[in-house]
Amino acid sequence: MTAKLGVSALVLLFLGGLWLVAAPFAVGYQPRGGSYADATVNDLWLGGGIAAVSFVSLVVYAADALRELASRGRHAES
Repeated sequence: MTAKLGVSALVLLFLGGLWLVAAPFAVGYQPRGGSYADATVNDLWLGGGIAAVSFVSLVVYAADALRELASRGRHAES
């Protein structure tokens, strides 16, 4: 149960980070063709960082889960 909650939180963080990266362009507060506004730069760095950290955490969790499954499989064969 706690694993599902943790994975759900990481997925939501990843999606939130992606939204922060896309928001300046989707909402329209970044002028087209102009230099990046301070809010855009902030959203890109913060959103990119959140998305990257949550994605790496998801990959680490998946690798750990696969390692545990493989370990259980080896013990079942014995």
